[in-house]
Amino acid sequence: MKLRALMLVFAILFTRVSFAAKSASTVGTIVSEKSVECGQKKSKKSSTPVLCQQYVVHTTTTEYEIRQPKPSNQEIIPANTAIQFVIDKDKMKFKLNGKNYEFLIVGTLAVAAQGTTQP
Repeated sequence: MKLRALMLVFAILFTRVSFAAKSASTVGTIVSEKSVECGQKKSKKSSTPVLCQQYVVHTTTTEYEIRQPKPSNQEIIPANTAIQFVIDKDKMKFKLNGKNYEFLIVGTLAVAAQGTTQP
């Protein structure tokens, strides 16, 4: 009986730690921006490419490539902008200048730790 109670306590504590880790925010910097094709706008006789902004966000351990989920008239975020973001599944969410942003994560790259050498 005591063993079951102890296991239940550990399970509850582990669950709380897991939820806290998912909602923790991370600090990063937007280091570059480019426009990429993210669809086509079709008319009766032709189609034209639709462009979305794609950014590279650098943290101490990872570089993320993020892209607008759909084309919009969203303002371009300048390079060297510091952000504090939360990752929720395959999306990066952050607030900047009073506006909420949500981007799709399209790529990640591990960053080598400072002081280590790569071959």
